[in-house]
Amino acid sequence: MVELITEAISIGWPAFAFLIGLLFYFQAKTTDPVQKKNVTFKTFIGMLCALMAFIAIANYKNNFYGESRLLPVSLVMITCLAYIMGIYFTNIGALMKIGGFMFFVAAALSGYGNWLPQVEGGFPPPEVKLDFQSMTAQQLGDEGEKIIFGGLGQSKVQGAIGKGQCPLCHGFNQGFLSERAPNLWDIPARAEERLKHEKYHMNDPGSRNTVQKEAFDGSGTATTGQEYIAESHACPSCFVVPGFGVKGTNDTESPMPRIHKPPISLTLGELAAVDTWLYVREGKEAPTYEEIQASYEKFIPEADRPQASAEGDDAAAGGVLATGEEPITDLFMKAGCPACHTIPGIEGATGKVGPLLMEGSNAPKRLKDPGYGGHATSAREYITESILNPSMYVVKDFPDNQMPKDFGLKLSAGAVNKIVDYLSSLKEGQDLPSLEDFN
Repeated sequence: MVELITEAISIGWPAFAFLIGLLFYFQAKTTDPVQKKNVTFKTFIGMLCALMAFIAIANYKNNFYGESRLLPVSLVMITCLAYIMGIYFTNIGALMKIGGFMFFVAAALSGYGNWLPQVEGGFPPPEVKLDFQSMTAQQLGDEGEKIIFGGLGQSKVQGAIGKGQCPLCHGFNQGFLSERAPNLWDIPARAEERLKHEKYHMNDPGSRNTVQKEAFDGSGTATTGQEYIAESHACPSCFVVPGFGVKGTNDTESPMPRIHKPPISLTLGELAAVDTWLYVREGKEAPTYEEIQASYEKFIPEADRPQASAEGDDAAAGGVLATGEEPITDLFMKAGCPACHTIPGIEGATGKVGPLLMEGSNAPKRLKDPGYGGHATSAREYITESILNPSMYVVKDFPDNQMPKDFGLKLSAGAVNKIVDYLSSLKEGQDLPSLEDFN
């Protein structure tokens, strides 16, 4: 404010000098003490209004090209000085009051426009299709970090989650205790040890006691550490690390989804990037891109290999996941819900990391839970709150900080409402709603 006043005086000093000159002129010509006081007072009012006018000009000049929302202040100040002039200078009072009202309306409209969220215009960023095969190991690892955590350097940020959604269950730092899935620190070395585990049955996949024996008939089992990593991604239930199976299955079934399948659907290039990061972040030499590709081709039939999207493989780095215009099944897949939740009526939504989403029945019960500390008062509000602020209430037996907290940025309001509409219609003992009603 001091800078604005200083600049206003530097701009308007001729006007101030002129007003002071007028003051001395009329003071000299006036002998009536009352008139002298009146002249002095009106000169003071004129100088005050002039100062306000030049502050308004300085504010407008300083903030016109910036991101500040203070431009309407200039109009407010002009409105005030117009009304002040209208009160004390009666000969031009009507004109000043009309002008003041016009500036008041302009200030109100401008203030409302500046109060609304601002969106910077411009051309959309060019679409870039990544050529994973031509990248160096470090470049490939950088892309892997983006896929896992949502951005370069985000591996050190707690709660960062990318398209791969791996941090929902896995830990990645040395000494970190993972509750839902093994810690992936030093996995390149530990992968070789897994092959020697008594329950791996490397030479006889048919003797496995897991719910799935092979990734597909005739695929066999891994023979190298990299193949073990690829098999774990393509067929998580082919071998379950003891202690990390679905509850009640005696480690015969993994809660992890196959990440080359919807809703995650990583391409072979993206999978190669993820695996490369697991090596290079520990300073280890990664297998070549071709070797990693071959390891996945062993466990993923060609017909099941997802292709790069039209937007390019770099879509994995983030951005809006869903607009709400998608069919309800596609919407859930894009949001990644089936990776963690079982959602009745949605094909492939059999995740066991998060609670069953029978929210038409669950939400009213949780609102009555003495431990509920959220702000929702209805089932719809509770579901919306759970999506946008999942830590507000954590369902019993499910740890906090497992669900991403940025769905408010990655799902449009229409997408959230569509999800809420469907989940709130799911009730125990009732028929499933028709998917067509939500498309």
